[in-house]
Amino acid sequence: MIHNGVGVLGNIMKSTIVKRSIVIDGHKTSVSLEDPFWTGLKTIAHAQQMTLSELVAKIDGTREQSNLSSAIRLFVLHHFRNEGKRMDVAEAHLSTVGSERTPASQP
Repeated sequence: MIHNGVGVLGNIMKSTIVKRSIVIDGHKTSVSLEDPFWTGLKTIAHAQQMTLSELVAKIDGTREQSNLSSAIRLFVLHHFRNEGKRMDVAEAHLSTVGSERTPASQP
């Protein structure tokens, strides 16, 4: 249980937010993110074969939030929440495409 930033055992809870510098479209900026969000962002960038700067520029260009760090957190959260749904949709699409093939259309 947490009360006024103090844990059950009386330990003051420390923020795990780390300020990180990144270059977006040639401009250096900083974002403050917790390690799991930073790791998730790197994972997404790697999976999409993009640099971190490219991915953050994409997020920056489409964000609805005024704060870039918040926009990145939401992007990472939505990505991983929807990852299972995307896989289900992809699998459903593949099974539908496979069942729609006629003998004439198969190689």
